[in-house]
Amino acid sequence: MTDSLATSIATLQEMVHAADVVVGFTGAGISTESGVPDFRSPNSPWMRNRPIPFDVFVQSLDARREAWRRKFIMDDLYRDARPSQGHLGIAALIASGRMPAVITQNIDGLHQASGLADHQVIELHGNGTYAKCLQCGRRYELGWVRACFEASGDPPDCEACGGIIKSATISFGQAMPEDPVRRAQNLTLNCDLCLVVGSSLVVYPAAAFPVIAKENGAKLVIINREPTPLDGIADHVIRAEIGLVLSAFIPRN
Repeated sequence: MTDSLATSIATLQEMVHAADVVVGFTGAGISTESGVPDFRSPNSPWMRNRPIPFDVFVQSLDARREAWRRKFIMDDLYRDARPSQGHLGIAALIASGRMPAVITQNIDGLHQASGLADHQVIELHGNGTYAKCLQCGRRYELGWVRACFEASGDPPDCEACGGIIKSATISFGQAMPEDPVRRAQNLTLNCDLCLVVGSSLVVYPAAAFPVIAKENGAKLVIINREPTPLDGIADHVIRAEIGLVLSAFIPRN
């Protein structure tokens, strides 16, 4: 670790310790260190297996077949992913009481795998580790959906109401979930430090939350390997490996 990075991490620690309420905001970068592919990286497998737009998914059985085929290909690519030091650092901040919850753009469930309870993770784009019926909301595990799909070639319908079953993610063209958005806004308006981790901050409306925090008087810290559009208004920017930075918050035995 360079002296300048050590100084930047020390500054971050001071800012966290001085804050009453810290809100975490995480993007794909925190999970790439776990082996989960980034949507925008060159040659990303997401570009070869693009998510099907919501309206097309709902209207076409062929589209649903293709969506599930692509979903299972992507799942196989990172099924062995485990929480990174970045995830563990966020979990440590929440365990310390300084961070009530983390707002995430990610769908991989790695925050929960790091030890966080569901209520401590505000998922703006849903969760790709299970499925739900679009009509009645019944939850389905992916193993069952996949077994049905591979046996018949068609995705199953809801056993309760006959509705369409879809991965519990928010697809392009699908409305953002009301409760997580409301919780994220409330937390953002009541924090005095917003800690952005691994987000390119170009996907809206999710990327508006750090802006809201800053405009409401909170300090803004951005940890990301690449520049972001909000670097200019941030109070502190660290361009380094996320796990290296956030491991500073993991208690040592």
